[in-house]
Amino acid sequence: MAIINTKVKPFKATAYHNGKFVDITEESLKGEWSVFFFYPADFTFVCPTELGDLADTYAEFQKLDVEIYSVSTDTHFVHKAWADASDTIAKIKYPMIGDPTGTITRNFDVMIEEEGLPLRGTFVINPEGEIKIAEIHDLGIGRDAKELLRKVQAAQHVANNPGEVCPAKWTPGEATLTPSLDLIGKI
Repeated sequence: MAIINTKVKPFKATAYHNGKFVDITEESLKGEWSVFFFYPADFTFVCPTELGDLADTYAEFQKLDVEIYSVSTDTHFVHKAWADASDTIAKIKYPMIGDPTGTITRNFDVMIEEEGLPLRGTFVINPEGEIKIAEIHDLGIGRDAKELLRKVQAAQHVANNPGEVCPAKWTPGEATLTPSLDLIGKI
């Protein structure tokens, strides 16, 4: 079954966030845009480059009222230990969710069952709790926070402007398209 336009399934988890442990549920997502950013494991190689890239771009997401949630099958305790051990991870201001049971990872269908680790999955969720963007990468392919930001901007634009769609490489301020019979074959 396709995950696009489905609601986030119920979950309860603990996250490490700004020096504290906090509870997060699917209800925590309601009312704002969210990004769930799955990565295989703490204390690894590509993962800190991605999480650091998100940390460097986090203020831009916050200006759009978007919360970032990184998720791995490590515990919230391991997230804290990683933040204490790594300057890159220490700069993270978004919640780092621990999913040691794999419930959330399975809910988003990114679990590598034989390893107990998530694939690199990125999901953009609207304020109603519906998944609007889903991307899954192989473990060796890192993601780009600026491109994710652009996609979130496009998803927000489409949500706020019914009848408009965003073409390839669209950025805020550029022209959108309004699908119609007159447009067919003219692009």
